[in-house]
Amino acid sequence: MNFTHAIARRPGEDMAAGITTSTLGTPDYHRALDQFDAYVAALNDCGITVTVLDPLTGHPDAHFVEDAAVVTPDIAVITNPGAAPRRGEVLSIAEALQPFRKTVRVQPPGTIDGGDVLMVGRHFFIGLSDRTNEKGARQLGDAVAEFGYTWTPVPVAAGLHFKSSVNAVGHDTLLTTPTFADHPALEGFHRIVISPGEDYAGNTLLVNGHLIMPAGFPHTRKKLQALAKPIIELDVSEFRKMDGGLTCLSLRF
Repeated sequence: MNFTHAIARRPGEDMAAGITTSTLGTPDYHRALDQFDAYVAALNDCGITVTVLDPLTGHPDAHFVEDAAVVTPDIAVITNPGAAPRRGEVLSIAEALQPFRKTVRVQPPGTIDGGDVLMVGRHFFIGLSDRTNEKGARQLGDAVAEFGYTWTPVPVAAGLHFKSSVNAVGHDTLLTTPTFADHPALEGFHRIVISPGEDYAGNTLLVNGHLIMPAGFPHTRKKLQALAKPIIELDVSEFRKMDGGLTCLSLRF
């Protein structure tokens, strides 16, 4: 899928008040802004026009826009995030997407985070996690099935979201953490398994033939070089402190 647009949101000064399980310390706000600007610049370099939204007051996790929607070529599904404090983020994202896509909404008691949703071609993998339940997965699956997509629910045993552990790095190639290396749901795909100690590199982003990966994971980079795609390394240390990564910071379509 070739992307032409993306929506991102600048972090707010209260980003350190967001939800996290990390023990890496408090994020440096000004460094996070620099990292965000570098991220947007990388998307621009990949041929994407980025709409940058202002910080959303009172919602310190709102810069992780991916969790608020799932955007396909045909429709945008507005989520019902699994963490209750984040549910106030979705209205702003729905408004930002209206010029681009028809939107539908996941309704409670269904919950779903976009970070649990991986689209590979015409198929969706939907992670069942602490943030995404079966009712939410079913609503998303039914919404995209109307446009000819198929979907598979996949229990997430480790990591915050499915895409913390599995991402597409080619039309038939997945980058996975060791936890998912032999998962039966991924049968039929070539799998590149991340080296021990480099699990965070699993959140690598494929954008218009480029691979955008977090900096500092040389063994995984070496494996990805075999794909003969340009690799862009970005420092996202401050977002990692808040359980976030590269895919979380934008909605691409």
